[in-house]
Amino acid sequence: MKTDRPTTKIIAGTYKGKVLELPSLDVTRSSKSMLKESLFNVLQFDIIDKIFIESFAGSGSIGLEAISRGAKRAYFIELDKKSYQILLKNCKLIDIEKCQTIQGNTFVQTPLILDFLRNSKDEIVLYVDPPFDYREGMEDIYKKSFHMIEEITATNIFMIVVEHVSSLEIPEVLGKFSLDKTRKFGKSALSYYSYTK
Repeated sequence: MKTDRPTTKIIAGTYKGKVLELPSLDVTRSSKSMLKESLFNVLQFDIIDKIFIESFAGSGSIGLEAISRGAKRAYFIELDKKSYQILLKNCKLIDIEKCQTIQGNTFVQTPLILDFLRNSKDEIVLYVDPPFDYREGMEDIYKKSFHMIEEITATNIFMIVVEHVSSLEIPEVLGKFSLDKTRKFGKSALSYYSYTK
């Protein structure tokens, strides 16, 4: 049995160079470093003191990068047991005090967290990264993700970022939020939403 697990590194900030373990690639797809770098080039200093929520967290590499770059706290939601164990391990390696991990269904837990943070003065960056591989029961995962965003009533959202397959038709408007831009990286893309002006 191969024991050399896939890994990724924190790109910048306090924990630059720290190696994070990734779940086996048949369960989760690590966010490519080019995509991660682009995301944080867009966010830059805007990430400082924000609350970062990573839905479908996998290894937590995006949220942990946010912590490294100055996010106040990160919430991670992951359903898969093995991926969740790796997520916990990675959080302990970076800063467990700033990590809130939840093993559960993203579509249930994300709205609960947003509701919990509704009266917080802190602004939130929500990162939604549904699995690409349409495993059984996953066929409508994007539809459900978009619906979840449409239902958001919290007013302290700074930005919503959706990671998705490049070929996906992305809605221009989701509830209170409208699409600012989409950046493509091969098979993956990032779409940025903010409050409709």
